[in-house]
Amino acid sequence: MANSPALELHGVDAFYGDSHVLHGVGFAVDEGKLVGLLGRNGAGKTTCMSTIIGFLKCRQGRIALFGDPIGGLSPEAIVRRGISLVPQGRRIFRSLTLHENLRVAARSHRSNGKAPAWDAGRVYEVFPRLAERQMQVAGSLSGGEQQMLAIGRALMGNPRVLLLDEPSEGLAPQIVAEVGRIIGRLKAEGLSILLVEQNIKLTLALADDVVIMNTGRIAFRGTSAELAGNHTLIKQQLGVF
Repeated sequence: MANSPALELHGVDAFYGDSHVLHGVGFAVDEGKLVGLLGRNGAGKTTCMSTIIGFLKCRQGRIALFGDPIGGLSPEAIVRRGISLVPQGRRIFRSLTLHENLRVAARSHRSNGKAPAWDAGRVYEVFPRLAERQMQVAGSLSGGEQQMLAIGRALMGNPRVLLLDEPSEGLAPQIVAEVGRIIGRLKAEGLSILLVEQNIKLTLALADDVVIMNTGRIAFRGTSAELAGNHTLIKQQLGVF
């Protein structure tokens, strides 16, 4: 019997009050793979992330983590099950030191025999720039350093699935490239990743599969290579090329 996907959404509907914002959304992130979630502003990408992590309740449909339903759980319970979110805007604890930001996010490791546990030492090994600034107040870090800290903080939860919401937003091109290399390394180590991005070049370079959302619905679902070769679809759905 085939293994369950790391993360699976099937027929997911969600609402903000009376406003129907997700319409039958369905896709899967296979274990060890990276799925890019693309779409114009307001397409429903961040809403989809919020529904997965439990900030917004799934009104209908199913969300599963390695086959186990998580759709009705609280955000805290979902994090304990093994999903970490790097939110849009980073949302670090600005008044705490960099190291304190990491320490408050630490959770025990679920051994899967694939990669070592995430602790502060391993975060500093992956992000040498953070190691140099570990006692610095987080609010005084540059935008790129804050983004690296947000990713490191999420990894301290030792997730089985990592949600990344616009990690390249507002960053200089050389920092975007560095963040991209780090995401690529995490994928190579076997972490399952859902990446929301406006940067289509970065997404296509990293993703195995791509999902495009439009007004809360799935407009395209396929491989990264299939999308890269379809400039008409990219221009129609994303407004680039």
